[in-house]
Amino acid sequence: MDGVITDTMPYHFRAWRRIYAAQGFKVSREEIYRREGQPGYRTIKEILGERGIPFDEAKARRILFEKEKLFKKIVHKRFIRGVKGFLRHLRRRGVAAALVTGTARHEAEEILPKNFLKRFAVSVTGDEVRHGKPHPEPYLRALKKLNIRPQDAIVIENAPFGIRSAKKARLKCIALETSLRRPYLKGADFIFSSYRDLRNHLDFEADRKDRTR
Repeated sequence: MDGVITDTMPYHFRAWRRIYAAQGFKVSREEIYRREGQPGYRTIKEILGERGIPFDEAKARRILFEKEKLFKKIVHKRFIRGVKGFLRHLRRRGVAAALVTGTARHEAEEILPKNFLKRFAVSVTGDEVRHGKPHPEPYLRALKKLNIRPQDAIVIENAPFGIRSAKKARLKCIALETSLRRPYLKGADFIFSSYRDLRNHLDFEADRKDRTR
């Protein structure tokens, strides 16, 4: 969802930055963006560990609670440019779309406009899996709900952990440079700068196939 459907990653970063500043240290944009998709609790544990700060579960829960409260206060609900048209394009072509996000369902329902989830044949949220990204469970669960094989699906991602999750589930993966630049996305099978870039490629391939028939 974040960075693929909604343009909310900048607000996640602002919230994390302010919360960690209150703990007495700074975090970079890359530290947060490259961990997108994994559970917030794990993000806290890793970032504290990298700074040699002892990990305390009760403290981590407080940090996460404060971060999520601040995020909800500052977030502006915006869509990634081109995603609505792309979803309409998929629907016209009879392609079933699934939403696979590390965000909890109640939070996804708060961020996405009313009835937007109905655009997806199925959805898998962070509170419905035991292991979040980069574990393959979220995408494996989506495949099961869709009742399709890995070779009949393709994932659109924007962050390293999501790409790793998709590849571990034996899925082809398209990466969009909506959050991070190409070097961070090299685990994907294909990389595009935007939905417009992706649509142009798909239209070109469709025209090429029509010409060769």
